[in-house]
Amino acid sequence: MYALTVDQVDSRNGDDRVEGTIRELLGALDDVVLAPERTAGDEFQLLTSSPETTLDALLRLTRTGGWSIGIGIGDVDEPLPASTRAASGSAFIRARDAVERAKRNPEHLAVEIDPDRRLRGNDVEPILRQTVRLRARRSPEGWQLADLLAQGVSRPDAAEELGITPQAVAKRFAAADLRDEDVLHAALVRLLADADEPA
Repeated sequence: MYALTVDQVDSRNGDDRVEGTIRELLGALDDVVLAPERTAGDEFQLLTSSPETTLDALLRLTRTGGWSIGIGIGDVDEPLPASTRAASGSAFIRARDAVERAKRNPEHLAVEIDPDRRLRGNDVEPILRQTVRLRARRSPEGWQLADLLAQGVSRPDAAEELGITPQAVAKRFAAADLRDEDVLHAALVRLLADADEPA
């Protein structure tokens, strides 16, 4: 299982974004075992058994920024309660440790994994953090193109929709580092899946 503990960065000096972000995630994420729920102050948690949902949540949260994200990979106590706040188990403990560590690194992301799993946190976390760094460099124009391509729009059609030339699309594509976007996404899903496999 994958537990995420997410804490708003510097919430004392800004608006509370927890409820709005929870609503966005509820509308966007599949395969959530326990829905995102505020657990304390400016923090929320969610639980999923899906590596793809875990990655999707991470990429959505880091794109908007302003969150410290702890991913805990491990067991959960059963039977599962109806509420995330009432859930327990090592995945939640790992996520709590991870979010505290995430507050101290530039990407605001950390991963902790139960020791009986195939991979360690150091096998997964650096690659996720590098991905976050690369995406943080993407311009608004690059994101505009990325979003269209993610919807299945072809590059020629994207050029027409954006009102730019195919050559300009090619430049945006390269500058936004989109060439391996789908391949990287699939590789990260496999990495997270391996991280939850027994040793």
